[in-house]
Amino acid sequence: MKKVLIISGNFFGYQDSVRRAFEGLNYDVRVELFDGPVHPFKGWNKWKHKLSWNKERVRHESRLKYAEYIKSVYDEYLPDIVFTFNGTILLDGTLDYFRIKSKVVLWMYDSVQRPEYKICHDHIDHVDAFFCFDKKDVDYFASIGKTAYFLPLACDPLVYHPLPLEKDIDIFFVGAIYNSSKRIRILEHIVDHYPNKKILIYGKYKPIEKNPIGWLFRSHRDTFMNENIPPEVVNQMYSRAKVALNIHNEQSIYSANQRFFEACGAGSYQICDVNQFTKSFFKQPCIGLYDSEKELYELINWALRPENQEKREEKARVAMEIILSENTFMNRTIEILKTIGEY
Repeated sequence: MKKVLIISGNFFGYQDSVRRAFEGLNYDVRVELFDGPVHPFKGWNKWKHKLSWNKERVRHESRLKYAEYIKSVYDEYLPDIVFTFNGTILLDGTLDYFRIKSKVVLWMYDSVQRPEYKICHDHIDHVDAFFCFDKKDVDYFASIGKTAYFLPLACDPLVYHPLPLEKDIDIFFVGAIYNSSKRIRILEHIVDHYPNKKILIYGKYKPIEKNPIGWLFRSHRDTFMNENIPPEVVNQMYSRAKVALNIHNEQSIYSANQRFFEACGAGSYQICDVNQFTKSFFKQPCIGLYDSEKELYELINWALRPENQEKREEKARVAMEIILSENTFMNRTIEILKTIGEY
């Protein structure tokens, strides 16, 4: 039986989704989790990084220490394939060490052009296949003579699937909020626009550690829950929601975040902002796409009218079938294996 070593941060449990996909293809799998921006990001290491005037030096020292550890794991396990999400903890030399005997795959779940992923930029020369979740990154690498592959994110049907729950939430949103002015603006407007609707918004909105005064005096506490929730609870919320609202970060050009796939996989009717990818993804209009707040309100109004319930649920069903048949982690893993000649 061939073996896969997965090296990943704990990003929404995606490492387990990839693990299950490889196991479903009869691979033996070992998962190694790492913290960021230094490993482990706790205790003295955490404060050393926070207080340092040269954070990049602290990160580099952490990567050197982690390199010795992960090489020992590799030598003991001897995998046929090494898979990593982003690979921010890995040095180019560590990737080269793996490639002596194994094929190495890297999948970016964020843009490689963001400053915090600067180290990942050069990884493309030290792996067998480099996958990007945004096609603009593939085009960028092509412009400098390098080959990357476009691989969108996906849904894990073992985590995201319809549940027989009452649709008692009118509008539901989940995601990072405090660091996105776009999301804050749209969500605050929606809350003000629909004062009589049941709206639940999960994600750090005004974290106490970032802004104690803002946290203390924040409004709409029954709507902005100001906390993160695990995937199984997100799935429950999607199953209860009439509208699953999705707002992409500003940097998304030709890509979709994980919620794009998960909301549909859970059987919820999704209303999502337009970009080049979301506009072209579904060949029929089974989600709501908006390009302005006016269009957003029109879509929400349509979805919440009782007489449109059947149409709304039919659209959600069609979207769910497309996601669960063509856009799962199993689909993506097979595509990865085909790219490196292992399928």
